[in-house]
Amino acid sequence: MGNKSIQKKQYIVEQAAKVFAQRGYKAVTMKDIVEACDISRGGLYLYFKDTTEVFEAVLALKENTALAVLKTADGEPGEVLLSYLNEKKKEITKKKDNLEVAAFEYAFAMKTEKKDSLLKKQYQEETKALEKLIADGVKKKWMVCDNPQATAKNMMCTLEGLKVTAVSYSVSSDAFDQAIEYMLGSVGLTTK
Repeated sequence: MGNKSIQKKQYIVEQAAKVFAQRGYKAVTMKDIVEACDISRGGLYLYFKDTTEVFEAVLALKENTALAVLKTADGEPGEVLLSYLNEKKKEITKKKDNLEVAAFEYAFAMKTEKKDSLLKKQYQEETKALEKLIADGVKKKWMVCDNPQATAKNMMCTLEGLKVTAVSYSVSSDAFDQAIEYMLGSVGLTTK
């Protein structure tokens, strides 16, 4: 793919992200994306075969800053964990251009199709990175934890629950801070 083609595909993905954020995953059609991009149907089909493929490109492009914090961890494990949880807080409580509703619709659609979804892979990757951080924290005596794998899974479940709550009802900053305090406490840390 040439440079111009890469730029065009990037443009389509960026415009499609706005449409998915506004309308969700299930309601968006290829026609909606064509109109948002002001291109021909044929022009869109050169790059993507359907809305699922477009949405997966949106998800792949969507920056996962929280995961980046875990992967490029530079500092003591407790500090990195707190930075990660604060990034998750920003990500989950973000109101504008939020793709969470679309992501949930996509996740349910992929489950019924019994397909390994990109979201599932991203979730697993983040859980593994969190587990590694906790294990490193225990090894360096920054954290106390008998089972880093189970603790990482529990933290991810808590974060996913907060994500659902934020989409459904909203989550106050105080409620999120309490959840962060609880998760830190599960590995023997505190923010106070």
